[in-house]
Amino acid sequence: METEKLDGYLVAREINLVYFTNYLSEGKLLVPRDGESVLYVDGRFYEEALENAKGCKIELSKKKGALNEMVQSQMRDRKLKRIGFDSLDAAVYLNFSKALENAEFTPKNEMVMRLRSVKDKQEIECIRKAAELTGEGMKAAIETVRPGLREYEVAAEAEYKMRKSGSGMLAFDTIVAGGSHSAFPHARCTGYAIRKGDLVVIDIGASFQHYKADMTRTVVVGKPLPKQEKIYKIVRDAQERAFQSVKAGVKCINVDAVARKHIEKRGYGEYFVHGLGHGVGLEVHESPPTLNSESKDVLESGNVATVEPGIYIVDFGGVRIEDTVLVKKDGAERLTKAAYSFENP
Repeated sequence: METEKLDGYLVAREINLVYFTNYLSEGKLLVPRDGESVLYVDGRFYEEALENAKGCKIELSKKKGALNEMVQSQMRDRKLKRIGFDSLDAAVYLNFSKALENAEFTPKNEMVMRLRSVKDKQEIECIRKAAELTGEGMKAAIETVRPGLREYEVAAEAEYKMRKSGSGMLAFDTIVAGGSHSAFPHARCTGYAIRKGDLVVIDIGASFQHYKADMTRTVVVGKPLPKQEKIYKIVRDAQERAFQSVKAGVKCINVDAVARKHIEKRGYGEYFVHGLGHGVGLEVHESPPTLNSESKDVLESGNVATVEPGIYIVDFGGVRIEDTVLVKKDGAERLTKAAYSFENP
């Protein structure tokens, strides 16, 4: 805050509240440059805050709608003039600006995201556990896939296994995409009945103590066609090459280029339609770092990100292979671990 010349910072996003205080519900955290941080909650969440919140004083708003007024009063009392914030609804922002005419409110979400991008030991262990649970779900999903089963049935088996093994909320809506649906990078589970010969993309993620993991595998039901086998090998090789290039100090655009050039050289560049990866942590998509062809990010030790090249051919099918990886000083570690088996008898 001193570098940004801020007198205080207002945390309003729930996911940032859990990052700073271990409390994940509605509220607002006022962090002055000098003095104690204060978490403001209403009666619905007060006991939860008392039990979970750390590193801050907790204030109860007893009157409905008075929470913002309490925060504003504290800002006046502390004479805060330049205040950063992560995210506010337009109506709330206008309300604060009107109530504190002499104060300047400045969006500064990137300050928090820079902090969140480098994980400490405890965060890494949480993601490692989430990755382990994701692996359990992937094993169950792959073992379940067979002709006649619907996409949502495969998803249900994966989700049940992750939950039963200890996952909290799912990291995101599970993707099971069979046949022509596998060519949709962000497909949703449908009632499509998987057929023999289908490519099936399975993209799942578990969570542990709020931290997420993300993994994708692609299988073919039965014996693969030569083209399916060829595409799978190209994607698998691209993912491995990109993974081997990951280490602290490397530009994200260069990691993306390793996978992209490999796919392009084999004639499928136009079918790799998204970036190579994204940061992972309290959210399954965090930035920085972003690994794509336009990224200006540089990898740091402690970053956690996905490496997920893919080839998607309309009316034929798609292949994506993804792991969540930990960036280290001299390389990277795969946190998600599941077999890269392609054929599903």
